[in-house]
Amino acid sequence: MLLAVLAGNPGVASAHSELESSVPEVNSQMDSSPAEITLNFNEAIEAKLGSLEVLDSKSNSVTKNEPVVSNGSRTLKLELPKLNEGLYTVSYSIISADGHPVSGSYVFVVGNPPEGIDASAFNPHEELGHEGHTASTQLTTNQFIIYAVRVLYYASLLLAAGIMFWSVAARNRSDMMKEILRSYELITMRILLVGALLYVFVHAREIMSGYAGNEYNKLFFDTSVGRGWIVLLVLALAGFVAIRLGSVVKLIWAAALLAVESWSGHAAVFKPEAATVALDYIHLAASSIWVGGFILLLLVWTRDRKEAGRFTAQFSRAALISLAVLVLSGIAMTLLFLPSLQYLLYTAWGTLLLVKTGLVLLVVVVGGLLHLRVRRGDLPTLNLLRMDASLMALLIVVAALFTYISPLPVNEPVTYHKMGEDMHFSLRVTPNKPGVNEFTVKVWLPDRVGAPKSVVLRLRSDDRKELGPIDIPIVPYKDTEMTTFDGYVKATYRAEGPYIPFAGRWTAEVRVMNKQDDELVERYDFRNY
Repeated sequence: MLLAVLAGNPGVASAHSELESSVPEVNSQMDSSPAEITLNFNEAIEAKLGSLEVLDSKSNSVTKNEPVVSNGSRTLKLELPKLNEGLYTVSYSIISADGHPVSGSYVFVVGNPPEGIDASAFNPHEELGHEGHTASTQLTTNQFIIYAVRVLYYASLLLAAGIMFWSVAARNRSDMMKEILRSYELITMRILLVGALLYVFVHAREIMSGYAGNEYNKLFFDTSVGRGWIVLLVLALAGFVAIRLGSVVKLIWAAALLAVESWSGHAAVFKPEAATVALDYIHLAASSIWVGGFILLLLVWTRDRKEAGRFTAQFSRAALISLAVLVLSGIAMTLLFLPSLQYLLYTAWGTLLLVKTGLVLLVVVVGGLLHLRVRRGDLPTLNLLRMDASLMALLIVVAALFTYISPLPVNEPVTYHKMGEDMHFSLRVTPNKPGVNEFTVKVWLPDRVGAPKSVVLRLRSDDRKELGPIDIPIVPYKDTEMTTFDGYVKATYRAEGPYIPFAGRWTAEVRVMNKQDDELVERYDFRNY
C-alpha cells in the first residue's frame, strides 16, 4: 500500500533544491555595495534551518543580520551594511524541503580593490623593471654588512632627531648643558651623514647588483626609493646648517628627517596609507625622543651628577610617555600590517617583533624604576643607566633588522603534478594570493578511455570548514606546452578571476568524469598569505 501511495503521489519527488540565481551574481563585479544578498532556489527550502553568511577579505562576517525566507520558501535574503571595496564570499548552507542538505559558496567583487599584499610588495626591483630578484624575507649571514649599516643608520637617525628635539625642549639649561649640546649636535650630524651615505651606498649596490652603471640614474630619479634617498642625503647635509639656527628650524628639520623615513618604510605599502604612515611617524618620533634624551642624560651624568639629576626629572616623564606611545603605535601598526596575530609566527619579522616587544617591556620596568628614584629625589644609579643603555642598543639593532624584512610571508605559485595509471593530473595557481589568480588544470587519460566528459575544479577553505565549496569556472583552452605522454590523451582547462577571496589554507578538488561515467577525484592542499 505504501509503495502504491508513493508511486501515485508526484508531490514527493526526490530531487532537492539547487541554486538557480543570485544577486549579486556568481563571480560578478559591482560598482557599489549591494543592499542585500538574494539567493533563489528551484524548490522550497526549510525556513528555520540553514545559514547564509557573507565574509570579507579577512574571512570575517560582515553582518550579524539573520537571513529571511520569502517567495514560497524558495528565496533566501540577507540584508547587508554598506560594503567597502573588496572581495566578498557568499556562503550558504540550507536544507531543502525534502530534507537534503545543500551548500555552496561564491565570490563577488565591490569596486576595484587593490591587490593583496605579500612579500613581493616590498621589492624595489619591481619599480626598476628588473627580473630575477626576490624580496628579502629571512635573515641570512651573507647580509651581515647590510644589517650592520642599517643599525648604524637607524641609531644615527634617531639620535640626530632626538638631540635636535632636546636642544629645544630641555628647560633651564646650564652653561655645561649648552656646551654639551653644541658639541654633540655637530658630532651627531657627522654620524648621521656617514650613516646615511653608507646606507644609501650599500642598498643601492645591492639593488643594482648585476646591472649596468647607467641604471643608477633610473634608480635615483625614477623610483620612490631613490628619490627618498636623495632627500635623506640633502637633509643630512642641511643638518649642519640647522644646528646653527633657531628652535623652529631645528624642529622642522627633525620632523622632516623622520617623515622621509616614514614614507620609505613598510608603512607606505599598506592601506590605509595615511594611517600607517602617521603611526610609523609617531613611532619614530617617540623613539627619537627617548633615544636622544637618554644619550644626553648619559653625557650630562659623566660631567655633573647633580645636573644629571635635574635633567632626569624632565627626561623620565618624557621617556615614560614616549614608551607608552611606542607600545600603542606599535600594536596599532601590527594590527594594520598583519591579517591576524598568527602571522607573527610565519616570518623572521614576527620573531623579531616578539623580541622587540620583550625588550620594550624590560625598558618600561627599568624606566619605571628610574622614575621612582627621581620622584624620591635620588640620582639615577649607574647600574640602571647601564641596563637602560643596553636595552636601548638592542632595540635599535632589532628595529634596524626587522624594518628590512617583509612583515608578510612570500606567496609561492602552486605547481603540482601527479602521475597515475588511470590519470595524470597537473594543477597550477598563479600567483597564489588573495584576489585575482590564474588557475590551470591539465588532465591526461588513457587512449582507451578517451578525453574526459567533464572536469570540475573546486576550492574548499580548510580554515573555515563550515563554508561551502567555491566552484572555479574553468573552460577548455589550447595548450602550447610540450607536455604529452605516450598512450594518453590530454585535456587542458583554465580560468582567471578573484576566486581566492581571503588568505589561508585551501584544498583544490578536481573531479574528472570520463566517458564511461567513472569519476576520478584528486585533491591538493596549499596555502597563501
